[in-house]
Amino acid sequence: MSLYKTLKRTGEYTYKTTLNTKESVGTSDPTHKAMKALITRKVGMTSTIAEDGTTQAVTLLSASPCVITQVKTDDTDGYTAVQIGCEEVKAEKLAKPQAGHLKAAKQMVRIIREFRVTEITEDLKVGETFNAEVFSVGDTVHVTGTSKGKGWAGTIRRHNFHRGRKTHGGRSYRRVGSIGSMYPQHILPGKKMAGHLGHDQVTVRNLKVALVDAEKGFIGVVGAVPGPRKGIVVLRGEDK
Repeated sequence: MSLYKTLKRTGEYTYKTTLNTKESVGTSDPTHKAMKALITRKVGMTSTIAEDGTTQAVTLLSASPCVITQVKTDDTDGYTAVQIGCEEVKAEKLAKPQAGHLKAAKQMVRIIREFRVTEITEDLKVGETFNAEVFSVGDTVHVTGTSKGKGWAGTIRRHNFHRGRKTHGGRSYRRVGSIGSMYPQHILPGKKMAGHLGHDQVTVRNLKVALVDAEKGFIGVVGAVPGPRKGIVVLRGEDK
């Protein structure tokens, strides 16, 4: 089955290519089976068209190569985790503590994230690099990103409150309404009120990988992914 994808970015360009399923399926590196994780950036949404004509909404993610910057163990840190980074930059662009931390990896990176793992295999060493081929078409992944910030919002938009009636003498349309009572003479914590909306960490679980193009550095995930274009998106394989 062939996959056709067309990425349209407003006022910029149209990206169109034809991928064959056998070519797009990345062969997972057996050295990294213990940790399927990747740091990506959101490119935009497109759709895949199968040979039978069915279409599927897909989010394209730009997957640049990642490098292991630190390995944490129970003996040294009290837990097991692997820290990876991506987007190589010059050392002058980083703070001196961060540049010193990355000396062991021999690569200066802009973005660093940490992933918990159950065990540290011999092949998970500082300085090792991997790319989009750690995932294959059909893999189940958990996607974490920062949702779009929407600023200050009222209760109708933030909490789906009903507005007041506009007939028969109603004068309270979009007000919050009563927020408490005489006792205990203070507003209870967690009261739904107006406030900041969006810009929260959101994880969408159990999404399927639709395509993998390691040569061009793209991963396609079925469905929507939180966050704006160019936002940082973290992919994590399904916990077995």
